[in-house]
Amino acid sequence: MSSKNIERHIIWSNMNLDFEDWDDDLRSENPNMSDSELYDLMYETNNDYLDDERTNLNVQLSQPIIVIADLGLWNGRRSGYKMIDSGNIRDCLYSDTDYTEWYVDKNGDFCAEAAHHDGTNHYTYRTFKDSVSYEQIEDLQEKIYSGRATKADIEAVTKPIGTEIAKIFGFDLPREKQSVGMER
Repeated sequence: MSSKNIERHIIWSNMNLDFEDWDDDLRSENPNMSDSELYDLMYETNNDYLDDERTNLNVQLSQPIIVIADLGLWNGRRSGYKMIDSGNIRDCLYSDTDYTEWYVDKNGDFCAEAAHHDGTNHYTYRTFKDSVSYEQIEDLQEKIYSGRATKADIEAVTKPIGTEIAKIFGFDLPREKQSVGMER
């Protein structure tokens, strides 16, 4: 399958784990475990893989990361943001929700869907451009918090971090291919 057909490159997920996908390997390595124990082991092993991805994504960016959030709360949807001041991509891979899936979308944005008892949150992780002023950062934060931020507002002061992740995992993004094609 070509990268053009892929809507998202999943980095890690604990959503919709299918025990049948794990069953044969888990049973061959743990023949004396019950189904319930194997099921628990599947989740434990998958969670260990998250630590591996944090190691893989130990990438220090030159600026902080802003997490732009569309939150599904008990009283409706809300906009919000969170700052990851370290600027390290690995620090994006933490969640306090029940289920989370981190992925790079076809546009090069690093995103997450996070399900919890009230609904689903959608996150987009971006880093600030090197030329951005403190005032521009504050202006964007205020626009996000008040629900007035547009795509143009966000793109004016931030850039996607999915391109850095694509380099690590060795996949192409359609936008990158177009850029290369235009340069020729």
